[in-house]
Amino acid sequence: MNNFAIEVKDLCKRFGDIEALNKVSMNFQTGKLYGIIGPAGAGKTTLFRIMLGLMNKDSGNICYQFNSKDITVDEFRNYTAYMPQTQSLYADLSVEEHLEFFRDLYGISGQDYLDKKQELLKMTRLDKFLSRPAGQLSGGMYKKLGLMCALLRSPKVMLLDEPTNGVDPISRREFWDMLHISVEQGILVLMTTAYMDEAERCSEVVLMEEGHVLGSGEPKELLQKANVKDFDEFFLQRGGVKR
Repeated sequence: MNNFAIEVKDLCKRFGDIEALNKVSMNFQTGKLYGIIGPAGAGKTTLFRIMLGLMNKDSGNICYQFNSKDITVDEFRNYTAYMPQTQSLYADLSVEEHLEFFRDLYGISGQDYLDKKQELLKMTRLDKFLSRPAGQLSGGMYKKLGLMCALLRSPKVMLLDEPTNGVDPISRREFWDMLHISVEQGILVLMTTAYMDEAERCSEVVLMEEGHVLGSGEPKELLQKANVKDFDEFFLQRGGVKR
């Protein structure tokens, strides 16, 4: 069993006069792909950083459980791969050199590394670009390399901060296929995005704006309840998503 559950309850965080998170509550569990959806300034990145213990909260609680047993945030990080929104790869290192670097960083043994490497290269279709430096990859290939490095350690949880931002439509579709494969393999996947059309590709979504949760649940049910055709309309009705 590799069942994770995360409960966020009444989480608050301020930066001076800016209220980044205002009594935010949400729940996540293994077996689903969760999308945290909202425009810039919604509080998505702040939420992830607090969940990972990279930033202190002002109030509220986060409970982490593994196989129904409470664990600490440090233990949670040991199971988790994080893809930040900003570029995190090395422009002068090739695809293969990145894999070797993260192999050494994670302490992955020889055959386990070779097996995982082949699996990920097949999934990402980067096998023909092993010698290409990351700085010369397209936006979509760059993001797939980042995901591949995150998956190399066989995490049980992945936190992906706007992983499809700036990616072309075809690469976005391929990236989403990889995320769904990860969920099928038993990984709890949480991702943030400002692309409203991506909300309907998630098992469940949390809709955020200016540090508040506007709603959460299955995408179709939320749209039906709000009597709107898509999430662009959902946010526009509430004065969100500024064009």
